[in-house]
Amino acid sequence: MQIIGVALVATFLALILKEQKPNFAFLLVVFTGCMIFLFLVDKIYLIVSMVEKLAADAKINIVYVETILKIIGIAYIAEFAAQITKDAGQGAIASKIELGGKVLILAMAVPILTVLIETIIKLVPG
Repeated sequence: MQIIGVALVATFLALILKEQKPNFAFLLVVFTGCMIFLFLVDKIYLIVSMVEKLAADAKINIVYVETILKIIGIAYIAEFAAQITKDAGQGAIASKIELGGKVLILAMAVPILTVLIETIIKLVPG
């Protein structure tokens, strides 16, 4: 509820400021986005800790879990940066941020895909 409250207040303020001071309205939007992210940091930490504990209990190699968590982090950060860039009216740059995030995700996923393919090949008779 706090996040929704902050977001709604910031939205109304940004709409009012946009008419007179568009630069301040944009800064307010960026500041609000960062503040909402900071609200979520504790929750993100709890989720990451829980996933790591579950992986340890299931005896899954922690390297794979960490890689997947990094991939998820890249996706969220790239999306956040792209949205801020779009808010600034720079859709072309936002598209490049999204592309960069996708390439980084693919690069990080290659080792996991390699292990997965090797495992499948070992299971197939022949």
